Amino acid sequence: MSDCDVLIEDEYVSRTHARVLYELGEWWVRDLQSANGIFINGERVETAPVRGDLTFRLGVQGPAVHLAVEQRQAPTAAAPAAKTVAQYRDYYFGNTTPNQPIGERTMMIRAAFGQVRKKQRWRYASIAGVLALMLLAAGAFAYYEHRQLAQQQTVAKDLFYSMKALDMDIAALENMIRDTRDPRVREQVRKYENRRKDMQMTYDQFLAALHVYNPKMPEEERLILRVSRIFGECELDIPRDFKVEIQNYIQKWKASGRLARAVALARDKGYTVKIADELLAQDLPPQFFYLALQESDFDPYISGPVTYKGIAKGMWQFIPETAVKYNLKLGPLVDLRRPDPADERQHFDKATHAAALYIKDLYSTDAQASGLLVIASYNWGEDKVVRLIRSMPANPRDRNFWRLLSIYRDKIPQETYDYVFYIVSAAVIGENPRLFGFNFDNPLGDLEKK
Repeated sequence: MSDCDVLIEDEYVSRTHARVLYELGEWWVRDLQSANGIFINGERVETAPVRGDLTFRLGVQGPAVHLAVEQRQAPTAAAPAAKTVAQYRDYYFGNTTPNQPIGERTMMIRAAFGQVRKKQRWRYASIAGVLALMLLAAGAFAYYEHRQLAQQQTVAKDLFYSMKALDMDIAALENMIRDTRDPRVREQVRKYENRRKDMQMTYDQFLAALHVYNPKMPEEERLILRVSRIFGECELDIPRDFKVEIQNYIQKWKASGRLARAVALARDKGYTVKIADELLAQDLPPQFFYLALQESDFDPYISGPVTYKGIAKGMWQFIPETAVKYNLKLGPLVDLRRPDPADERQHFDKATHAAALYIKDLYSTDAQASGLLVIASYNWGEDKVVRLIRSMPANPRDRNFWRLLSIYRDKIPQETYDYVFYIVSAAVIGENPRLFGFNFDNPLGDLEKK
């Protein structure tokens, strides 16, 4: 009954019994297929017009209802002008002023309108309440999803940096093996390596759940993430401007023939396999191959400029001090910018072995397994960049290249900044050169098939 505008409580009255409506220019009463029907003069009818007035019963013995239609009076010459809709609205539904005379009919209309408006307000309030609850539920679900996503990302990052810390432990044990040959240390390394494989598998599952490598992601962006991961950086921590900057340096490589010439030289001379083998022997990514490209374009006889540290020579551009540290013999022409057959820095195989050891030491100590910090350290020298790195917290999470940039960008020369981005962007291109418009294949592609 709550849906009816007029309520009549009687045993002969159905829940929704009849309707009064205005159609075709006159009022009608219509039975709503009630159980007891409506009766006029003792006869059951489905519908009847209300012309002047009409009395009908709700059920054969139910209550009688009398309807009367107000008759319009023909306007006379002295009659006032017809009222507007607004005037009728204000008269019947506006606020009553004190002592204003109100007819019985007007009072009934206002009472009926009040009931209808009360029901409408309740309905609208109910609808608004339902909508508010739906919005609240949607907001709560979105917040829950956001929290879940944030928690998964946090766990994934923690797992990644735990892997990097384990890399540091493995590297330290490998140094012990190199010095002592203790079989117990080798067994411990094996256990650590198995644990790391399990951690990496779990981390990859997190990446899949978080859709980090989205199928709709452009291939260029996917390769940037992949190479960053290869160099020991967490995909979930890579800033957006880093990706944009790598793309800028890719364009610089595309504007030059240098990359194609250097890769062709390394392939023809057999340098690629030798360099990759030495790096892999130290459990380093073979993509450090591009570091030699940036240093020398794979020219084993090149000499660098004169510096207070001496003249860098060879494909890996060792300065005298670092060369001696890694058991490379210096030649008699150490102070001259010219090839020196007696200088082992210019012996490709020996210099490559020494470079792999040097990179490994940087990777497993101060750089905290951050490949990009290794590259920056290699270019700028241990006495400078390593001092800045050591001022940062000694853990893989807080030591990476973009953290270094955010703290010390004004102290890092543009040369070193360019150096890092040229090497990483070259490695990205190297993963799929033809994607970027180069006419050669991945120089390290054959190694991945082994």
